[in-house]
Amino acid sequence: MPEPYIRIAVAADEEELAVLDRTTWSTLHAVSPPPEPPYEPFFDERHRPGDYLVAEAGGRLVGYVRLARPTPLASNAHVLQIQGLAVAEEARGRGLGRALIRAAVEEARTRGARRLSLRVLGHNAPARALYESEGFAVEGVQPGEFLLDGAYVDDVLMGRRL
Repeated sequence: MPEPYIRIAVAADEEELAVLDRTTWSTLHAVSPPPEPPYEPFFDERHRPGDYLVAEAGGRLVGYVRLARPTPLASNAHVLQIQGLAVAEEARGRGLGRALIRAAVEEARTRGARRLSLRVLGHNAPARALYESEGFAVEGVQPGEFLLDGAYVDDVLMGRRL
């Protein structure tokens, strides 16, 4: 199997994904407070294993992307949304984020989606550049939507057709 190997997550990935999620937390991309013990389960009713594509390299998980429906409405069922992307620090700079985005696009197509959307913080220039290079366009901006580290940060809405 070539590395990274990208696959759909399984229940047994929960602890490794939870650790990855906690170690990659940053106000560059997170609007919620940093995780603190006791930790909530990584998988729950809203975050199921099948919602995640995970990247394996060197025998461990080094990244994930979460695909979910933005709303439960039937009129919105043709849209999927990227609701999380994380890459382990030691795996950055090797194209893993790009591979996960491309896998998410293909998985969204496989699931019958016609559109893929996401939200990214305005100050996260590396992520915005990655998404733009993969065909996502800015479709809206909510100025100063979040207060992070004492600064107001835009919420940027991006999307692309599939």
